Amino acid sequence: MPCTTILVGKKASYDGSTMIARNDDGFYDVKKLIVVDPKKQPRKYKSKIAHLSIELPDDPLAYTSTPSVDPKNGIWAANGINEANVAMTATETITSNPLVLGADPYVVYEERKGSKKEKAGGIGEEDLVVLVLPYIRSARQGVERLGMLLEKYGTYEANGIAFSDKDECWWLETIGGHHWIAKRVRDEEYVIMPNQFGIDSFDLKDAFGEKKYHMCSADLREFIKDNHLDLNKGKVFNPRYIFGSHSDADHVYNTPRAWFMGRYFNPKTYKWDGENADYTPQSDDIPWSMVAEKKITVEDIKYVLSSYYQGTPYNPYQHAEDPRKGIYRPIGISRTGVMAVLQIRGYMPEKLQGVEWICFGANPFNTVVPVYTSTKKIPKYLSNTTMEVSTDSFYWNSRLIGALVDPHFGTAVQLIERYQMAVPSKGHALINEYDAKMIEEKDFSKIDEANEKICEMAKAETAKTLAKVLHDASVHMRCTYNRSDN
Repeated sequence: MPCTTILVGKKASYDGSTMIARNDDGFYDVKKLIVVDPKKQPRKYKSKIAHLSIELPDDPLAYTSTPSVDPKNGIWAANGINEANVAMTATETITSNPLVLGADPYVVYEERKGSKKEKAGGIGEEDLVVLVLPYIRSARQGVERLGMLLEKYGTYEANGIAFSDKDECWWLETIGGHHWIAKRVRDEEYVIMPNQFGIDSFDLKDAFGEKKYHMCSADLREFIKDNHLDLNKGKVFNPRYIFGSHSDADHVYNTPRAWFMGRYFNPKTYKWDGENADYTPQSDDIPWSMVAEKKITVEDIKYVLSSYYQGTPYNPYQHAEDPRKGIYRPIGISRTGVMAVLQIRGYMPEKLQGVEWICFGANPFNTVVPVYTSTKKIPKYLSNTTMEVSTDSFYWNSRLIGALVDPHFGTAVQLIERYQMAVPSKGHALINEYDAKMIEEKDFSKIDEANEKICEMAKAETAKTLAKVLHDASVHMRCTYNRSDN
């Protein structure tokens, strides 16, 4: 899945929470937000793409999920927070190279042909949240369970997966068919991931020792050595050189996104523009993790994951006829299905720790809505999406707003700016109100009431914005005519 991911350590965030977030950039996938009841979690799972059957444990936890509404290609749960307040977002498609794939090929499904038996493929993006999130009680356990599944069943694609709990964020990247590498985000740092193999430093001694910040597949050292994969010189160990890509396509599709995100969070740390820039949109060595120049908020994450290179010559909406206009793949792209900021607030009572900030459709034109995740149901405005276009659905309203604004960006963008200010402002206010009320009363049964109030607010603001952008689009229709025009 061509996505963009951000991970934020607890000391890097505005309130001491961990946050992991990702744009799920499918091809206009119709999505919804639900809670999966443990009773409805399958005990035997079979994937649609790989035709792989896996027996699952008998003790699943409840968890939020943003599955595809049309199940023809599988669940594609994308992300969620479970009842133990562990978050997972899966997956971001990353990159590899021929040396790695020659040494450990992907495990691809093979159809039955004549006397040749059907061969199941490995696990992949379709499956991972369902196979992992219900069975883990920490981010570290998420890495361990997924690592075990990769080594046992293999994968048919290259993916990056994030886990977080109240204390830790971890990032796991697959290597070939059966190998993997994972690194914990330091508390004071954030991580940017734009569809490439990303980890740029790794301590093998820690990975095969204490595992404090690093973990990997059991035979990674031998795998590198036996297949002559190490392209590093001297004592440097950069996994990006060994397992990543070295493609011209990266310079228009991937690295520009890392450049924009780093430029936003660290504008003074490095020189990002002009002659003698430390990093440009085509730099292959933009750091995987950095310490931001200020604390990071949910709104910062939403802004960056909505980016279309505003404030740069690459902005496709600018009026100037600059030859660089629109040459790079935006972060906030038209085909996004869902974006979720998964926030674990370790300073709150357990029932209030998990908050999922959710939005659907093209991020430049949508807004983000918070919900408490310690619940058995999600309000219908977020959960009752169907394949039929409907203004009763946050998903479809978001898609409609984006499609109406895009052709009339110059006149409608101010309406979107007001919308993107109003909903999260009121969302924060309602979260603050209900946090205080539930803590004071020691009564967490009001979580459903809070979620309903938040969604009622979002529905009203969204309907108001849809009406305004529809009017703006109507005013600018080309089939208009006034006799006085002549």
